[in-house]
Amino acid sequence: MAERYHQYAASSIMEIDLDALRANYRAISCQVKPAQCGAVVKADAYGLGACRVVPALQREGCRLFFVAQLCEAISIEPVLGPDCTVYILNGIDPGNEAVCADRGFIPVINSALQLRNWRTLARERGQALPAALQVDSGMSRLGLPAALAADFARDASLRREIDFRLLMTHLACADDPAHSANRDQLATFSSLSALFPDVPRSIANSAGSMLAKPFHCDAVRPGIALYGVDPGPGTASLRPVVRLSARVLQIREIVAGTGVGYGLTHIAPTAQRLATIAIGYADGWPRSLSGIGAAYFEGTRLPIAGRISMDSMTVCIDALTSQTLREGNFVELIGPSQTLADVARDADTIAYEILTRTGSRHQRIYSEQGDIEFINPGDLM
Repeated sequence: MAERYHQYAASSIMEIDLDALRANYRAISCQVKPAQCGAVVKADAYGLGACRVVPALQREGCRLFFVAQLCEAISIEPVLGPDCTVYILNGIDPGNEAVCADRGFIPVINSALQLRNWRTLARERGQALPAALQVDSGMSRLGLPAALAADFARDASLRREIDFRLLMTHLACADDPAHSANRDQLATFSSLSALFPDVPRSIANSAGSMLAKPFHCDAVRPGIALYGVDPGPGTASLRPVVRLSARVLQIREIVAGTGVGYGLTHIAPTAQRLATIAIGYADGWPRSLSGIGAAYFEGTRLPIAGRISMDSMTVCIDALTSQTLREGNFVELIGPSQTLADVARDADTIAYEILTRTGSRHQRIYSEQGDIEFINPGDLM
């Protein structure tokens, strides 16, 4: 438990196991060979700190990184090795093309406008510029429609102006291996990729990496699986990467009929012992867990009583013997007793949202091969 770090002034602690992260990368890499395994590190590596996650993945051999926005690419630039490639999944907002090209990032072209702007810059510079091209194979989110992609493929001047490094699409239902949409999207993508015969292909996200070999193509783009969350059936070998714990601020006893928290939504049915915990929705702990979720202490479930506040929540500790839990102790929120998936289920959301919404007030503790790094709240850069 987090008591071993009691000397650090923090109300909540997030422990990030970089060895587990690397093990998950190895497992996925082995699963998809001979396809290249990249890593999606958008949203600050899903809330875990991209500038710590990216170097750890590089030490495991990853050289292909995917972010969502140009600002994210710029933020990890100082920790990138010279042989790494960064793709920007959302493409480039109009006006930022030169910045992207100057820094050597590769935009994922998703629309006719993005392609036109990138081609314009290529003509101005008199050189072909690298890019990935995303085609819509049936998700109706990002990517060129099939007909438009076919039109561009017939444009002889396009390949003189754009150096296509990757042809991409995204699966809508990969977390359900039996869903017919997976086969339909693969067939559509295969047909479109025939129009770009010498361009490497990528269709698989985390869940897609667990599908059959035809889905692995030339490169896969795992994200959530790297961080220890099973993206679908058959991935139980992934190791958890994150633990989250928070301090007990106060312990009290209340009598039957006493209301608890905003709106007094919890009314004690009998005399109860309560602990107020130093975590709330400002720390990424969902308000929707109010009256539903729990914390744990030494394996014992402590149900949330009443509404979760911005900076605190209250749990019932009647299941513990008196004096077991004391003010200043830490309770487990994510860990051996309660996984990210458990929290997401109770909050009626997905693990992605729980992980990426983690706030900036946690003490971050990174561990890798016996080394420990402490990052104070607000200092994660």
